[in-house]
Amino acid sequence: MDQGSIFHGLSSAPKRVCMVTHSFYESDNRVMRYAQTLAAKGFEVDVFALRRSPEMPKEEVIEGVRILRIKDRFGKTEQSKASFLWPLLRFFAAASWSIFRKNRRCRYDLVHAHNIPDFIIYAAWHPKLTGARLILDIHDLVPELFASKFNDSASSPPARALQWMEKASAAFADHVILASHLWLDKYTARSAPAQKCSVFINNVDARVFRPRVDSSPNENFLLLFPGSLQWHQGVDIAIRAFAKLRLRLPRSEFHIYGDGILKPKLVELVAELGLSGCVRFFAPLKLHEIAQVMARADLGVVPKRADSFGNEAYSTKIMEFMAAGVPVVASRTKVDSYYFDDSVLRFFESGNIDALADAMHEVLVDGKLRRSLIAHASAYAELHSWEKSKQAYLQLVERLLCGNRESLC
Repeated sequence: MDQGSIFHGLSSAPKRVCMVTHSFYESDNRVMRYAQTLAAKGFEVDVFALRRSPEMPKEEVIEGVRILRIKDRFGKTEQSKASFLWPLLRFFAAASWSIFRKNRRCRYDLVHAHNIPDFIIYAAWHPKLTGARLILDIHDLVPELFASKFNDSASSPPARALQWMEKASAAFADHVILASHLWLDKYTARSAPAQKCSVFINNVDARVFRPRVDSSPNENFLLLFPGSLQWHQGVDIAIRAFAKLRLRLPRSEFHIYGDGILKPKLVELVAELGLSGCVRFFAPLKLHEIAQVMARADLGVVPKRADSFGNEAYSTKIMEFMAAGVPVVASRTKVDSYYFDDSVLRFFESGNIDALADAMHEVLVDGKLRRSLIAHASAYAELHSWEKSKQAYLQLVERLLCGNRESLC
């Protein structure tokens, strides 16, 4: 079915789509690409999301998508289970009310809800009652994320409750999308039938992530980590490895863009290692801004811990660096070994500080290896770009809308 005729047969009135996400729309690549794709096809798209700072408007239109920032989140400070859950409950309540009010005035045809939490899908209770179809998008497996974040066992009462909620949320949705094939296997084994699920990895929008003209590094090497500052991301490992790299490449710098509960400890570690002048922390940026920053880097660093949640959590950063023409050094996790090989990135043993330092040094100084990684990674990113994958998402939306009991087709 060609893209131009994918919605042939639907009634001429524009379909209305609601997306809801406990994240910042302007920096969430996964949510943005769905929303903008549907808006470009003529859908009316509302996204209910978080507001990052007081300066941001509570409502605005970005590339045809209406963003409604219904709750403020000016920093990640959760240190306990209660402080982790409370913001999610507050956002769920606000989303439920906001979606109810909007849907009562003009009905939504489709709701695409993004976890975490899984139960965010229940914010669409009123659209479901009025005939809307519901997609639950699993960015992260919540039971595993919770266990890793709070060092809990999979058999603890909270973990079992989260597994029950995962299953109940899947039952409430009409379709479930997962972010990796590894998670598809685990999810369908415990929460939903395989025919109800599909996989959409974090494909990159090639319009946003583009390579710079000159990808050859100079003597002032710039290493980059963009992402959340959580334990499973292994940023402390990268900082310690960078301290060793500086002994061989003294004019190198390591820039870290992101926020999270570990940031104060990471700042302390940088000071302790005497790296305050060459390891710098920056606030998170909007997607198009971080894309420009990434394109200027000489090396992308993805140091996830393989003995934690990071072992199966698909890294968006890797594909973004690839599309930007920047070589990547990454820990050999289960999920990244599933999707990538040694031709497209330089693996190192997860948690091994010396191995990471050696890998960073090798990619920065070995011109032949560097050029080979960039060439193969760029081809991989092009093959797996959102432009090549969005057709499957549009077909999924068409199938769901055509199954609507109000006979949209």
